[in-house]
Amino acid sequence: MLMFASDLDRTLIYSERALTEFRQIENDDLIGVERKDEQDVAFMSKKSFESLLEITKKMLFVPVTTRTSVQYNRIHILTETIPLTYAVTSNGANIFHNGAPLLEWNRHVRKRLEIECASLAEMTAVIKTYNIEGLLKIADNLFFYFLLEKGIDLDTVKSIKEMASKYGWRISIQGRKLYFMPMPISKGEAVKFIKARESINTAFGAGDSLLDDDFLRQCDYSFVPSHGELAKEENINKQYIITKKWGVKAGEEILLEINEMAKNRIYSG
Repeated sequence: MLMFASDLDRTLIYSERALTEFRQIENDDLIGVERKDEQDVAFMSKKSFESLLEITKKMLFVPVTTRTSVQYNRIHILTETIPLTYAVTSNGANIFHNGAPLLEWNRHVRKRLEIECASLAEMTAVIKTYNIEGLLKIADNLFFYFLLEKGIDLDTVKSIKEMASKYGWRISIQGRKLYFMPMPISKGEAVKFIKARESINTAFGAGDSLLDDDFLRQCDYSFVPSHGELAKEENINKQYIITKKWGVKAGEEILLEINEMAKNRIYSG
């Protein structure tokens, strides 16, 4: 059985902020895929959408996102248009099967959180000493992130990364968001669980950030957008297929390539 596990934001779908950053805001080929306050707030190209529909006919498609379940449910193409068996939210803390949370998985994650890392309260207290300029947001009472008001210099990022590691946490910068994630909350562990549960023999993957690295390692063919955080990590990106295009067109390239590989049976199994 085949599977395609994919990150969403800045991989398959793009917010208005991302479109502005990539100078693709005037692209007539875009369709709205997420609505908030009765407005379209995230998009993908028509070709991407058509390719994704084709992929779902050939293999198990699993969205794998750092979004909370509430944020994920705003993406109407996934909740209303594309039939899904699984979805992974909150960076792997939650797995949904046919729309219902897998309690077995939730219990497993929360048990690991109790014994393997500092608590959310401890980490939010420690990070205050760094005076990060931005709005702190708590996600599902499991992890947190900052909506940055301005960028952080590389030395500070390195210092924060080393500190977080000592407490059993890790960080990732995605656009203007700085994420702090407990090690046990892992997209990779969630994807590994689904692979075993469904007897997957070949997996395709796509993701742009450091938080995607662990699940991309679970895939046989992994794609990374050229604009992504992972594409800049020289010690990591050599094992992945980096797109030639960037922005919305990178997502399009990934989906077209996976469709072509599946059609031509360029995979094992």
